[in-house]
Amino acid sequence: MHAPVELRMRRLHPDAVLPSRAHPADAGLDLVAVEHATLAPGGGRALVGTGISVEIPEGYAGLVCPRSGLAITHGISVVNGPGVIDAGYRGELRVVLLNTDPTEAFEIAPGDRIAQLVLTPVLLAQVAEVEELAAASRGDAGFGSTGGFG
Repeated sequence: MHAPVELRMRRLHPDAVLPSRAHPADAGLDLVAVEHATLAPGGGRALVGTGISVEIPEGYAGLVCPRSGLAITHGISVVNGPGVIDAGYRGELRVVLLNTDPTEAFEIAPGDRIAQLVLTPVLLAQVAEVEELAAASRGDAGFGSTGGFG
């Protein structure tokens, strides 16, 4: 197990709940809503504030991921999941939620756990334009090339 990385946080709202893990070894820190929102059925979306900002350490990124319980029970997901929080961002963590249930609206209330934040190391790539890429056995075979669409 790696040594913990300090993740500095700031409350922007008096009712904000600092993210925490449900279990000590969980990868994700639960993000909690600080405001009400209603997600209409069949694709309703809402940008929901958490009332906190974070200082992601350099060399890391924060990934805002869906909560599996909300997904399976209510069809709630993170639209741009995972959302990426860069190390230089200091604004409020806000989560874009999506209701995939075709018939039921979903209500968010302050204090509800709405997503999870996973901290991950980032390898910063340096872009190099080339005339050709190295050959690979897969080549340019993409979507469905391994039998996934049939």
